[in-house]
Amino acid sequence: MSICIFSHGRCLQYDVGHDHPESASRLHAVQDQLLSSGLAYVVEQRDSQEASRDELALAHDPAYVNSLFERVPSQGHIWLDDDTQLNAKMLRAALYSAGCGISAIDYLMQGVERKAFCLVRPPGHHAERAAAKGFCLFNNIAIAAAYALQHYGIQRILIVDFDVHHGNGTEDIFQHEPRVRFFSSFQHPYYPYTDPVSTSASVVKMPLDAGTTGAQYRQRWLDEWLPLMQQFQPELVLVSAGFDAHMDDEMGQMKLTDLDYFWLGQQLAQLAAQYSQGRVLSMLEGGYEHSPLARSVVQYLKGQL
Repeated sequence: MSICIFSHGRCLQYDVGHDHPESASRLHAVQDQLLSSGLAYVVEQRDSQEASRDELALAHDPAYVNSLFERVPSQGHIWLDDDTQLNAKMLRAALYSAGCGISAIDYLMQGVERKAFCLVRPPGHHAERAAAKGFCLFNNIAIAAAYALQHYGIQRILIVDFDVHHGNGTEDIFQHEPRVRFFSSFQHPYYPYTDPVSTSASVVKMPLDAGTTGAQYRQRWLDEWLPLMQQFQPELVLVSAGFDAHMDDEMGQMKLTDLDYFWLGQQLAQLAAQYSQGRVLSMLEGGYEHSPLARSVVQYLKGQL
C-alpha cells in the first residue's frame, strides 16, 4: 500500500486578506505536522499538473469557466459572491487544485491499494456547476470524479463529504448522475443552508445537530451510511475531507476529535479494500484552526495505512 500527497506551490501563492480563515498557513501547518509526526518519510509527495479548461468543463458549465478567465483582474480582486473573491493568483491556484485531483486519479488507476491526498487550496465542494460559492471557484472533487468517469469508464463512484458544511456544489453537479453516490454529513442548520432532505437517489444526506460528538457521528455512520455504501459497491472512493467539524475549530460547533478522523480514515480504507481495489482519493476542503487541522489530517492518513 502507498499514500501519495499531491500539491503545488501555486496553492500557497494567493492571499484573500490578513484575517481570512482560508490562508496559505493552513497548508504550511499540515506539512509541518507531516514532518514532526514522521509521516512525511512514509508517504510520497508529488506536484500536480494544471487543469485545462476542457477538464474543468467536465464538471462545470463551459460558459462559467470562460467567464472566470475573462473577469479575472490583473491587479486587485473582484467579488463573485459574499464570501468568494477572484484574483489572478487565486485563479491560477484553483487550476492547480483541480489538477491535483486529475493527477491523483491517474496515479490511483496505475496500481492497486493506492491512496492519494490532495493538499490544496482553494477548496472546492461549494462550487456549483455554474457558480462560485463559499471560497470555492472550481469543484475539485467533482472534476476528479468526472475525469474518472470519462477517462477510465468507472461506473460506480462514491463521494463522501465529512466537512462541517454541506457540499452543495457537489450535489448540484451530480444530483442527476446515476453513476455517482454523494454522501454528505454536515451541521444543520448551517451554511450553505441547503435542504437537509435529499430529493435525489444519487445524494444521501446526514444532517447533524450542533454539538454532535464523535461517538454519535460514528454510530450514525455505521447505522445509516455504511449499509448504503456497501450496497452501492463503489469502484472508486473519493472524499471531500474537511476537518472543520473538529471540536477545536471555531468555524463550526461539532465535537469530533483527532481520533474520529483516524476512524474515518480506517472506515474508508476498509470500504475501498472491499470494493475498489483499495483506491481512495481525498481532497482537502475545510479546516481552519491550524493545529487541529494538521493533527487531524495526519491521523486520517494514518488510519488509511
